[in-house]
Amino acid sequence: MYHIEKMGKRQLGVRLEDELLNYILKVPVEVGQKIPNEFELAQRFGVGRSTVREAVKGLVTRGILEVRRGSGTFVVSHHSLEEDPLGLARLEDKYKLALELFELRLMIEPEIASLAAQKAGDEEKRRLKELCDKVEQLYNDEKDHLEMDVEFHTHIARCSQNRVVEMLVPLINSAVITFGSLTHRKLKQETIETHRAVTDAIVCGDSVGAKCAMIMHLTYNRQMLVKMMESHQKGEGRQQAPVE
Repeated sequence: MYHIEKMGKRQLGVRLEDELLNYILKVPVEVGQKIPNEFELAQRFGVGRSTVREAVKGLVTRGILEVRRGSGTFVVSHHSLEEDPLGLARLEDKYKLALELFELRLMIEPEIASLAAQKAGDEEKRRLKELCDKVEQLYNDEKDHLEMDVEFHTHIARCSQNRVVEMLVPLINSAVITFGSLTHRKLKQETIETHRAVTDAIVCGDSVGAKCAMIMHLTYNRQMLVKMMESHQKGEGRQQAPVE
């Protein structure tokens, strides 16, 4: 049994909120599953039921839990609204989500790259080249490159020196992670080459080149995703076909 020592009511609720989130992630309680009821949670954590209600309310606000009247409280995401501000993790069809995110990325990321080529300073360019090298090295070493890939795209947004663009970074990150989790390194060479092309154009201050290179990068990725979606849908169709 967990136990949280006595403290001010509000502070205790905030503390339990974090403890409850850790419990959900460590058990784990999967997305779509119901958490224990108020009474069980109060016993597990050694607190009153009012404190449990306060903690649940906090996780509902953060987009982790959803209270369904008459059914209980369910996990709807493992990502807080700070990490996933639009609640994209709740959307079940990840292939469709990835494709929709690509539609959005094609609208904005080529222009972000173009702006980055115009405004990036020397230190920002140095860091971009470093990130490009690191992603390539991780790919070649067959290690997980996703975190560094996210940082690469995040840094391009920062290079634009546009504060509103920087606010879109969580959305871009969600798109990169969603795609990466589906493709599992299937576009190694294309990614290395187009990342390098984007980087070189930004470093050279070539705004048109940066825009074109980013379009090429996203186009390769989208084409792969469409092929994977078609294969996935055919597989589902075969599984659902009636046995004669």
